[in-house]
Amino acid sequence: MNMLLTIALAITSLLPKASDAFWRDSIPAEMRQSYIGYGEQYAAKPWTVLPWTVFAENKISGNRVNYENICFEKRRQLAALVMAEIMEGKGRFLNDIIDGLGSFCEETWWGIPAHYNKRIPWPEQQEVDLFNAETASLIAWTRYMLESQLDQFSPDFCQRIDREIERRILKPAIEKNYWWKTAGMNWNPWICSNWLTCVLICEKDEARKAEAIRQIRQATQAFIDAYPEDGGCDEGPGYWDRAAASMFEIFNLLNHQQPTINKIQNMAAYAYKTYIGHDYCVCFADAHENKAVQQVNIVYPFGLWLNDKTMREFGAYLGRQKQVLTNPAALYDKSGNFPTLGRELFFLRHIQEFMAEQPREPQLKDVWMADLQIMTARRGNLYVAMKGGHNGESHNHNDVGSFIVYCNDEPLFIDPAVGEYTAKTFGKDRYDIWTMQSQYHNLPQINGTDQKDGKSYAAKVVSHKNGQLTLDIAGAYPKEAEVKSWRRTVSAQTTGITITEDYELNICNQPVRLMLMALSPDAIDHLHFDKHQLDASVEDISDRLDPVLQKMWGQKMYRIVLTAKSTKQKNQIKYMIK
Repeated sequence: MNMLLTIALAITSLLPKASDAFWRDSIPAEMRQSYIGYGEQYAAKPWTVLPWTVFAENKISGNRVNYENICFEKRRQLAALVMAEIMEGKGRFLNDIIDGLGSFCEETWWGIPAHYNKRIPWPEQQEVDLFNAETASLIAWTRYMLESQLDQFSPDFCQRIDREIERRILKPAIEKNYWWKTAGMNWNPWICSNWLTCVLICEKDEARKAEAIRQIRQATQAFIDAYPEDGGCDEGPGYWDRAAASMFEIFNLLNHQQPTINKIQNMAAYAYKTYIGHDYCVCFADAHENKAVQQVNIVYPFGLWLNDKTMREFGAYLGRQKQVLTNPAALYDKSGNFPTLGRELFFLRHIQEFMAEQPREPQLKDVWMADLQIMTARRGNLYVAMKGGHNGESHNHNDVGSFIVYCNDEPLFIDPAVGEYTAKTFGKDRYDIWTMQSQYHNLPQINGTDQKDGKSYAAKVVSHKNGQLTLDIAGAYPKEAEVKSWRRTVSAQTTGITITEDYELNICNQPVRLMLMALSPDAIDHLHFDKHQLDASVEDISDRLDPVLQKMWGQKMYRIVLTAKSTKQKNQIKYMIK
């Protein structure tokens, strides 16, 4: 039996089609009703025609979210209707699905304007971006699950879908030497997992199918090779579910056996190594979400494949916390972009194992990722995470040496993360955005100077032992800071978190300022410092919060500034968080 036939058979055995009794007999009734009820809200609802004037806003004003909101809601509508039909199996939602698929076929391009170089989309320019691929995968899984029903409506229907996916994804993806095919960040596996779905379901040319699979394997290996041995995702937990988790989806579709490579196991474990508690994750860089919402339907299957007990139990815990067994469709409105149909279906394929799994929240005492230079430590009711690294990381913020502290698994001193994406977010003026600047992270400002962006601006690890990390962060600052060395030590003990700033400057023409970001002015009550050494002030910066940041953190944010009273060139400052 040749490899391609084996793969096709593997998919069928892994994922039964909508007509299979599995979906009615094996999924708990309350779960099925949640999907059906959610789909009913879209029944007979008109399908949106995506407006070109809104598409053009990204090139005119830089706004990207207006179009994305409309676009993603339309995809959410299709996923909801398809899930409802699979769970009910009575044909009640089929006409809406058919009209929806027709509407998608009439869209000029399936991606988003931020990833396109024109104000309006052109039929001839079918670039393969994240959401062109994601939409194609959604439509391919719909075609796979409902093939017999679509064929009954029209014998031409599935052929039309195959041709649309061929011209939009299959041909350009295989023919163009896209940069993401060698990238060590989320674009690579995120696109490849969706591309592979389309290849396995819609590609009819066997030679092209074989070449596509070869390229996908090669791209996936490039992604793995680019990762450090500790499996750390420098894009943060908010992107993990479209980085390492999408890599797992590729392995799953290709029917790979459980790996023996430590790096892949570490890439998976990153999900729970950066988990704080109460649903919060360590939040560095471009995070649009500080909670583990998007990981719910992927952590458990990933852990099951690896036979990672901690990860399986974490997945079971997340699922219970999110009420997956009673109201899974409620997550559709919180899933970031739009529900990933294939991911949801593969999760449900393991629902019986999931229900039998003992849920357990991972409460790791100490974590050290040496390559990524991230330490986490849990002592008593306090949790601290500190990062080193460099300022040229993917989705970088100038945050070398920053730390966060949670008390009773709730945020105390935070990393603000990132607001709404605009054209500026990924343009030449990125570091004009306040959330990207070191002065709005828990970091020193030296001689009035903030950190600089670029890979050369980096930390050096001086020492590490469980719960204590010392970094020299002088290298993260430009020469204007006039800093010879700045050894920052964060030490977690049962009595509290101690921070020591041991520094030497060439000159000191402005007092050192230590920034701390918080959600309440009362956070200053957790700070213990020598008032002969430091002055403290609190700044309300709530007016800087856009809707994305407000969704993450609430309506209020403050910057606490500790200002050194001494202008000595060589000094040591010590303070505690209790």
